[in-house]
Amino acid sequence: MIGFIGSVFSPWYRWSGRKRPQNHVCINVATYGPGGRFTMTDRGESALRQTASRLQVGPSMMRWDGDKLIIDINEISSHPWVNRIRGQITVTPSAVTQVELPLTKDDSHIWRPFAPRSRISVEIDRPGWQWDGEGYFDANFGTRALEEDFSYWTWGRFPTSQGATCFYDATRLDGSELAAGFAFDADGSARAIPLPPKARMKRSLWAVYRETRADLGYEPHQVRPMLDAPFYNRAAVRTCLDGEEVTGVHESLDLTRFRSPLIKPMLAVRVPRRARWQL
Repeated sequence: MIGFIGSVFSPWYRWSGRKRPQNHVCINVATYGPGGRFTMTDRGESALRQTASRLQVGPSMMRWDGDKLIIDINEISSHPWVNRIRGQITVTPSAVTQVELPLTKDDSHIWRPFAPRSRISVEIDRPGWQWDGEGYFDANFGTRALEEDFSYWTWGRFPTSQGATCFYDATRLDGSELAAGFAFDADGSARAIPLPPKARMKRSLWAVYRETRADLGYEPHQVRPMLDAPFYNRAAVRTCLDGEEVTGVHESLDLTRFRSPLIKPMLAVRVPRRARWQL
């Protein structure tokens, strides 16, 4: 799930000129497997309530309670399965890091991996939608649209026996490349690591190009589909790092495709706009 102030993938935000991010806020929830649902309602400024420890968007909320991040969900899924999704997610970080990675030279985009290693507990009001497992919490901050600065990026977070490893690779519009890798220990300590070589993967169902990092000679592969769009793919991917086979969440984002004006009307079907909200 993702919380947005300035919903970067919302066509309504793009059509508005992106001048008022607080008027395009969203709690995005995606569940996978049989009966999976997708919620991404673009809400107006009246839906936003924010403090140092709480982000509320309409009927849903993220809030810190001690060392736990509690996420209360009350959303409507989009077409073709329109129904209400209610529940609570608890994220318990093993530690919170101070790592900050500028993605552009002028700091117009910044990545913050707040809690690379966490435990999560999921309680959603449907049979079988309750589980505990491995979690992760990060954030991206930006002052410009993604497609104004990037043509492509790929990101992966892989739990390891020592903690977690994250890779961030991107191609900027000026032709320069971002290539970064970090290893995180359970106590939150982080270090930049030598990058294993890039390895191509099979394209997504929408033919989005995909690659990640892997030991030389290893072929990373998708083990579970998660989210497919014409410009974006999320999947569980298996790779090998320093001789250890690991499975993590991987994303690929084709911003050249996202810039296409044809994409925005398609997104509007999946991203409804609700401009007014009263508590």
